[in-house]
Amino acid sequence: MSAQANMSPSARAARRAAARPGAEAVEEKGWLRAHKWLLARRLSQLGILALFLAGPWFGLWIVQGNLSSSLTLDVLPLTDPFLLAQSLAAGHPPYREALLGGGIVLAFYLLVGGRVFCSWVCPVNMVTDAAAWLRRRLGLKGGKVPHAHTRHWLLAFVLVAAALTGSLAWEWVNPVSMFHRGLIFGFGLSWGVVLGIFLYDLLIAPRGWCGHVCPMGAAYGLLGRTALARVSAGGRARCDDCMDCFAVCPEPQVIRPALKAAGQDHPLILDRNCTTCGRCVDVCSKDVFRITTRFDRSES
Repeated sequence: MSAQANMSPSARAARRAAARPGAEAVEEKGWLRAHKWLLARRLSQLGILALFLAGPWFGLWIVQGNLSSSLTLDVLPLTDPFLLAQSLAAGHPPYREALLGGGIVLAFYLLVGGRVFCSWVCPVNMVTDAAAWLRRRLGLKGGKVPHAHTRHWLLAFVLVAAALTGSLAWEWVNPVSMFHRGLIFGFGLSWGVVLGIFLYDLLIAPRGWCGHVCPMGAAYGLLGRTALARVSAGGRARCDDCMDCFAVCPEPQVIRPALKAAGQDHPLILDRNCTTCGRCVDVCSKDVFRITTRFDRSES
C-alpha cells in the first residue's frame, strides 16, 4: 500500500493544496472564475505600469514620475506617504504639491486598506507571486523565514537612516523604484535587485520579501486598520479544510481568526496585513470567501 493511501483525508488535502492549490476550484467553477481576482490584479498592476511607461516609451505623458511621486495629466499630484515620512525625517520639508499628493494617497489607502497597494499596485508583487508559484510547483519545503516584525524594524531603521544622513537613502535601493527604472533604462543593477528578491522568496524564505521584509509594505500595513474593503469567510460552515486558501495567501496568519472563529465570532478578516488580493476567494471550491465591506458580518 502506498504512503499516500495511508494518509488521513486532511493530510492528503494538505499535500494536494501545497502542490497545486485551486485545482478543485477550477474543476468546480471553471478556470476564469477560479482566477478572476488574480486576473483583475494583474490588469491593475500592468495597467498602472503602462500609464507610467507610455511617456518614456511612446511620448504619451499621461503620468509623469513613478509610484513614489507622480503627476497625472499635469493636474493630479500623488505622493507615497512612506516617501513623505522619509523626507520629513531627513529634514527636507516637502513642497505643497507633495503634501497634497501625500494627503490624497493617504486618504485613499485609509479608506480601502493600505496593503491593497501591495497586491493591486506594486509591480514587485508579480515577482514574489511568481516565486511562490514556482516554489509550490518544485515542491520546495521549509526555509528560513525572518521574524514577523522584521519589516517594522526595517521601517524604523529606514526613517532613522534618513534622519542621520539627511537623505532619502532607501529610494536608492527601493525595489519598486528600481523596477520602474529598469523598465525605462534597462535592467542593470535594477535587474539584480529584482532577481535577488525572486531567488530569496524561491529558495530561502517563502513569501519572505512581501510578508516579512519590505518596509514599504510595513508602512502601508499601518494604514489598514480602518479600511472599508474586507475579505469575509462568510461561508465558513462549508469549509472542508483543504488548506488551499492558506497555501496561496501571502499573509496566511490573517485567515484563521475569521475562518475558524479563533478569538472572534464574526467571519471578517480584520487583520491590517490582509492585502485583499482575493486569492482565497479564487481558489476556494466551496465559495467560503468573498470580498465585501467591514460592515458585512453575515454568514451564508
